[in-house]
Amino acid sequence: MAKIVIIGGGASGMCAAIAASWENPACEVLIIEHKNMLGKKILSTGNGRCNFTNAYMEPSCFYSDSMDVVEKMLSRFGTKETLDFFEKLGVYPKDRNGYYYPRSDQAQTIQQLLQLELKSRNVTCKTDVHVTKIERNKKGFRIFTDQAGQSIHADKLILACGGRAAAVLGSDGSGYTLAKMLGHSLSPVVPALVQLIAKNKPLEKASGVRTEAKVEVYERFVNGKNGPALGSDTGELQITAYGISGIPVFQISRLAAKLLYAKKTPIVRIDFFPGITAEDLCNYLKTRIKDHETYTIHEILLGLLNQKLSTALLKAAGVPEKLYAGKLKEEDFTKLLSIFKSMELTITDTKGFDNAQVCAGGVRLTEIDPDTMESKLCKDLYLAGELLDVDGICGGYNLQWAWASGYLAGKNAAKKIKKQEM
Repeated sequence: MAKIVIIGGGASGMCAAIAASWENPACEVLIIEHKNMLGKKILSTGNGRCNFTNAYMEPSCFYSDSMDVVEKMLSRFGTKETLDFFEKLGVYPKDRNGYYYPRSDQAQTIQQLLQLELKSRNVTCKTDVHVTKIERNKKGFRIFTDQAGQSIHADKLILACGGRAAAVLGSDGSGYTLAKMLGHSLSPVVPALVQLIAKNKPLEKASGVRTEAKVEVYERFVNGKNGPALGSDTGELQITAYGISGIPVFQISRLAAKLLYAKKTPIVRIDFFPGITAEDLCNYLKTRIKDHETYTIHEILLGLLNQKLSTALLKAAGVPEKLYAGKLKEEDFTKLLSIFKSMELTITDTKGFDNAQVCAGGVRLTEIDPDTMESKLCKDLYLAGELLDVDGICGGYNLQWAWASGYLAGKNAAKKIKKQEM
């Protein structure tokens, strides 16, 4: 009996196993997972609710050095195909402004139904097994593990080992080593969807504050000038003791991480009033000050900003919060307005792979056949999931990539076995 071995029992690996068993029920399918359970990382997605796909599914929601491949993939397995796949498993979706969750609002629903389908299809799952080496031979692949004296044969092999993000949940980066053993190369791997650390921590006193803001990332050149904006997002910014966090920061974090990897200086510019133009904010503040000259500057801002944030921004502008509004100098007013609408933070680091939700970079898509997910460099090898050079923004896009790449890898590996058997 032909055998498909899948290394990695996360989202893409489980999806690949199910697709293979659906395509060719006669073939033997084995998942090898080095954690003590399958789908551990799924449990933490969507704040424990699992936003598993999105109604808005466009290439612009993803990053890769080979966007043409991403576009082809999405055309083959997009939102509709994902919803159909999970409907077969028993997931009734809940549409929350285009973000799809299981109606139970529990990530374990997705994990458990995937596991139930694997069981019903007689897919063998080995947990707590770490793959140490893979050898290609004339008959397929020989897989060596940390189990003494044990090796496993595979006719077809699917690498779905994840990246380096959140190693405690299973993604320890070992998949990159296995891919390189089989001839593949990597685009530089950096943390993505991660918090950013700011130089001198100018907002430290406002730690814990959440506020609507727009964030943009730039490269700071040697001459002190900024390059063009590389990316931006608007949403709930979270101020932390070390720097900044929140969904808009996650969305641009991979751009900052790429600059840091290249030994360049990332600058994040923050607009704390994204819904108000600089002119309107200026006129509002000038009117408030004119009408209430005996108020302190801190009191002028009471209706505009969280008080902890107000204190931090006034300090950054060099304006005493107890200064009477009527005594505020024009140049200090201009500086304060600039801080409100375009405060710049120099980013010195990210919070690293352990805190990242995903990785940017990975096995190059130019080395993969986008129609089948088979390696162009190693026959009968398929790759899927976060191991590849694809990462998405927040909103179910990284899971969508896992489902799509895993499904196509599993289906085509099993389909190839059927053709060879005929």
